[in-house]
Amino acid sequence: MQEDRGLTNLIANIFDAALDSARWSDVLANIAGFVGGQAAALLSKNSAGNSIDVHYHCGVEPRYTQLYADTYWKFDPVTMLSFGEVDQVASISELVPGDEFRGGRFYQEWMRPQGFIDAAKAVLERTATSCACINIIRSEAQGTVDAEMRRRIRLIAPHLRRAVLIGKVIDLRRGEAATFADVLDGINASMFLVDADSMVVHANAAGRAMLAAGDLLRSSGGRLVAGGARVNQALREVFAAASSGSKGVAAALTTREGERYIAHVLPLTATEQRPGGTSCTAVAVLFVRKAEMEPPCPPELIARIYQLTPAELRVLLGIVEVGGVPEIAEVLGVAESTVKTHVGRLFEKTGANRQADLVRLVAGFSSPLVG
Repeated sequence: MQEDRGLTNLIANIFDAALDSARWSDVLANIAGFVGGQAAALLSKNSAGNSIDVHYHCGVEPRYTQLYADTYWKFDPVTMLSFGEVDQVASISELVPGDEFRGGRFYQEWMRPQGFIDAAKAVLERTATSCACINIIRSEAQGTVDAEMRRRIRLIAPHLRRAVLIGKVIDLRRGEAATFADVLDGINASMFLVDADSMVVHANAAGRAMLAAGDLLRSSGGRLVAGGARVNQALREVFAAASSGSKGVAAALTTREGERYIAHVLPLTATEQRPGGTSCTAVAVLFVRKAEMEPPCPPELIARIYQLTPAELRVLLGIVEVGGVPEIAEVLGVAESTVKTHVGRLFEKTGANRQADLVRLVAGFSSPLVG
């Protein structure tokens, strides 16, 4: 329970930092403490591999931070491995034998003088031109990176990745409000920043379109209002609870025509500026999206990760889009026994035990961005 409360508060702080970059140093210190580290940094490396930017950091003296950015990142095993899979956690101790690492320049000239012994890294975002990641360093007293530290990093990495997407932590400066809004408009879910009285502080493009349609949610005097009285009251209670530190919740919403939507509410404590210079405290962010299966983006990525053949990929997508074995066999024009063979191989390659597990796997590859 204590870990759950600590994680919930940390996630809220991470999203606060996405809205206010001045918070990142303190948030990184909290992250380091949560996972069992001494220092942390958000950094990015260009695709050519010839430069690195340390955007935010804590626990390292400015002089050593500059030395790292200028020279020593080239000798850091985890930074050199910056083009790994997103959310992948890697540590120096698992990449390089201990004696070899301790005899190298990076340890002798940069880590040892500061009392550091090991570091872990998680990739947060990869683009065609750069890779963003978080590095967390352990002191000699804390010892090398262990399984518990890796587990905790994996708990927070997805939230850090979303914060990087929402705030463009690596590329944006504070005050670039227009660009910040463009980033939020790139999210395909309807997003609303609201205060404790359900007043809309900001809505992205999808959110504004939803309000304009008025089928599910609408704006009444600037206040977010749901179509049904029961749902409307539930949303107000959630927003009010968020202002007092309640953890995030999910709720089901339904239009008059019976279409189902899922709403996720996360508490915030940052202040959002309204047009004209007035400020309003946003206590929660509301994400709303239709309850439906989205196509993976792209299917070839699933095939590459799980080493699927074209036939196996067609059957996997058929399970999502068509249904059971007989229906897939009819659509693909093959025997049911052939489909069953492919399903068995899908179970072996993905580790799934049921077709429902395969559906959830594909759902995990849906893109959060507007196509």
